[in-house]
Parts: sequence; C-alpha cells; structure tokens
Amino acid sequence: MPTDIEIARAAKLEPILKIAEKIGIPADALEPYGTKIAKVDLDFLARAQESAKSRPKSKLILVTAINPTAAGEGKTTTSVGLADALRVIGKKSVVALREPSLGPCFGMKGGAAGGGYAQVVPMEAINLHFTGDFHAISAAHNLLAAMIDNHIYWGNAPAIDSRRVALRRVVDMNDRALRQIVVSLGGVANGYPRENGFDITVASEVMAIFCLARNLQDLQERLGKIVIAYGPDKKPITAEDLKAAGAMTVLLKDALMPNLVQTLEGTPAFIHGGPFANIAHGCNSVIATTAGLALSDYTVTEAGFGADLGAEKFLDIKCRKAGLAPSAAVIVATLRALKAQGGVAKADLGKENHAAVKAGLANLGRHVSNVRKFGLPVVVAINHFGGDNESELEIIAKTSRDEFGAEAIVCKHWAEGGKGAAKLAEKVVELAESGKANFHVLYPDELSLTEKMRKIAQEIYGAKDISIEPAAKKQIADIEALGFGHLPVCVAKTQYSFSTDPTKLGAPTDFTVPVREVRLSAGAGFVVMITGEIMTMPGLPKVPAAVNIKLDDKGQIEGLF
Repeated sequence: MPTDIEIARAAKLEPILKIAEKIGIPADALEPYGTKIAKVDLDFLARAQESAKSRPKSKLILVTAINPTAAGEGKTTTSVGLADALRVIGKKSVVALREPSLGPCFGMKGGAAGGGYAQVVPMEAINLHFTGDFHAISAAHNLLAAMIDNHIYWGNAPAIDSRRVALRRVVDMNDRALRQIVVSLGGVANGYPRENGFDITVASEVMAIFCLARNLQDLQERLGKIVIAYGPDKKPITAEDLKAAGAMTVLLKDALMPNLVQTLEGTPAFIHGGPFANIAHGCNSVIATTAGLALSDYTVTEAGFGADLGAEKFLDIKCRKAGLAPSAAVIVATLRALKAQGGVAKADLGKENHAAVKAGLANLGRHVSNVRKFGLPVVVAINHFGGDNESELEIIAKTSRDEFGAEAIVCKHWAEGGKGAAKLAEKVVELAESGKANFHVLYPDELSLTEKMRKIAQEIYGAKDISIEPAAKKQIADIEALGFGHLPVCVAKTQYSFSTDPTKLGAPTDFTVPVREVRLSAGAGFVVMITGEIMTMPGLPKVPAAVNIKLDDKGQIEGLF
C-alpha cells in the first residue's frame, strides 16, 4: 500500500476555481495561492451567510474521538472521509479543519492532513507554511510583545509594572528551551531585564481570537481587549491602551480570509486556524465553519484530541460564542486504540485480545455519555485498519449498541475513500435530520469560575473533585473581581487521559484534578485553567519527526506523513 504522501502526490487535483464553483464561490471572490489553494473574500462570505438565512438550515456535524493513544485514531482522516461520503450519497458537503502546526509536524505527528485516500490536498503545502497564516499570527502577537517592552522602556502612560506583564512571546515550533527566559539583558539601552517566556503559537490568545472572530472589526475589538499587563495600582492594561490592536489587525487582515482547498475526491475543504485542544480551545475558525454552513447542506468539522478536551471546548466555548448548534456528533475509535486503552502494549496490538477490547471500551462509553450531555445524538465510527479482527469488531458493535445505545459503524475510508464511509454518512444524515438534537452548553455563564471548572472535572472527566493551589485561587479571585467571572473555562490538560495523569487509561474514577495556574484571555473571551503538568510550550521527543524529513534527489519531500 502506498504511503500517505505517495497517495497525495499521485492525486490529480482539480483547479481551485472548479472546487469553488461546487459551493457557489465565484472567481472574483478568490485570492489564489497558485492553482490549488485560495483564500475566500470576507465580504462575499458575509453576503453568502445573509443569503443562507432564506433557505433550509445547513447541518453541522462534529467529529471527535476517544482519548488519543500511540495506536492512532484518525479523527481528521474520518472527518475527510465522512465529508467525501456525504457527497457519495448525494449530499452537498464541505469539511472545515484546523491548519497543522509546524511544532507537531516536526515533533511527533509528521503531518495532519488526514491519511490514505481520505486526505486534504495539496498535503505538503498544507503541512508546511500553507498560506502563512500562522506566521502572521506569530508576527501580530510578537509585535504586541515588542510594544509592551518598548512602552516600559520609554516610561509611557499608562505605567506598566514590569513584574506584572501577562503576555508571553510565541513561536510555531516545539522549543522547551524557550519556556522560561530573561529578556532585555545587555544594559540600559536594551530596557529593563525581566523574566518572560515563549508559548507555542497555537496556544496563544491571538490564535484563539483569530479563530473566534466573526469579521475584521470583531477581530480588532477582541485584540484590543487582551490584558497584557497590570499597572502599579494592579489595574489591567490592555492592547488597546498601547494602541496596538490596529497594527495587529493589519498583519492579520489577509490571514483572516479562510483557506479553500480540496479532498482527494474533490470535496471543498476550508482549513483555517489551529489552536491546540490540550492547551487552547482546539477548533478551526468560526469564519471557516460559518462559511461552510452558508455554502453547503452539511459541514463536517472536528475538535482536537478526545471529546473530553476538543468536543467540550467546541461546545462550551465555540458554539456558545458563535451561536452554533451541531445536529449530530461522530466519535472516532480504532480497534487498536481501544486495546491500548485496555492496557495492551503497542507491540501487541495486533494480537487477538477480547478482554483488552472490553476494558478499553470504558473509555469510548464515557465519551458517548459525555457528548450526549450536550443534547447531541451520537454515532461511533470505527476507523478500520487492515488486519482488524472481526470477532473483536463485533464486541465493539455489540457493546456500543447494548450498553451505550449508539450504533458503531466500521469505516474503510482510509483504504477506499468516501465510498468506504458511505454507511457512516447515511447514519449521520439520519441522526441530523431526525430532530433529536437539543443542543445546550454544560454550564450557565453565571456560575463561578471555580464551579465551572468543578462541573467540567466531575461531569466530563469523571473526577471526584478539583483542588486549586493558593496562587491559582488568588488568580481566580482577581479575575472575578475584574468582572470576568462570566466567561467560560478553557482547561489545559493532558490529552491522554480523562485525568491529569497521562498513564491513567480507560475511564478512571476517584481522582482529583489539580489547578495550578489560571490565565485570563479577555480578548478570546475565556479563562484558561492549567492543570497537572501540562506545558504551554511543548518539547520535541527524543527522536523528532524532523530527523526523517528531507528532500530526495528529485527535490521531493520525504518523511512527511
């Protein structure tokens, strides 16, 4: 079987003008990046959304997954396969995904554009730089950081207490050496030395704002609300106080237009924005999602990592802020991943082990139950691997049906493309058009920040309770005193477990979620609760994917998968 990159490279792509025509985008609404990629004009999209109000409402389908394992689940692959499959059964569909970050591409993942015959293309361009959106976000964020230190240097008003600067710098690469640094060394001409640090770009508040903004005006207003520091009187100072929001918006003006590409089967794909789900809110841009809804009958979108992170944040943050209401949810699992959740080592995942499958199904069951707490009908997609054992697949189907009340459908989109997920598409249409969806968020705005965190921990993670360190309690009190207690909570937590211990697989109970730090993201409109040992700047693994990525003798990329 050819590799993902070989499949992508061999594909005959349609001109982006033809892809745009499929969903009614005229040529004059496109900003082409070559012949296979284009950005879509925001004014056109605004008109399309207004026009869409007069026709039957488009269906939004959320694709999420069990907690990730080294065995792989294939959430993006399934999202692409489902969008293709909806077209196979005669539905007008698009897929809306996040852009890959360079950090994971060169770290552990090697790429994030789907796989097999369910990919978005051109795969190499999407994974490497794409249209430069992330560079623009990094530049806008670091412009603000530079303006902060310049403001301090010149002693401009309002006065900033250099001990209370809240904004860190960013770079779109895993670099643990930059987590904690000292800036402004070298004497009087370079400013006042202070501690600072770097987050990865996809964890930045500017990225979150970029993905939650509805238009350029909303973007600028949100950027202006970023609390960048506190004064000697401990009052917050914002980016607007430094008059930085306008210049930041100028840097992001072109980036805010969503990127249009295609799947291997010619299904239109919006790929735009990319916040991490274990740190930030893990969803593609509101602009891309609403564009899909305005231009199609079915928009398939994904939320990062397991449903305890990506789906919860998609529903409690993105849907709350953007007024979105999904019609159905798909939870992705693989037989191999369920065995891993059941305690089987990676080297033994190919061996038949009914007990491990049954044990691992506890993880799937909790995710099914959790998504239903938001009022959504659920179907389970079993992403098929060659060599999967039929008797073990039957265990998944029977347990899902009898114990979870959800149909589990074996999908072969990796090997067969859209036709391999046609049965899943039919079930999704059935659920979406059944009227069973009664979407609601998990908690009301008026609940305190502490109680919101407790609600997520107990209702979604299965925790006994939360514990908040003294410094974090003070941060919560300060944030609520400033009038931000109504904001939703964005939890930074390991993706590998419901708990904050990545080794606790399956569906652990009787654990406590420790909150060690709380950060206000006033522009994005949420409060980040940092738990356990999670880092906002990841590090590279011992053998990063970058060591295998190179150009061959023909100048083609090798090692990107």
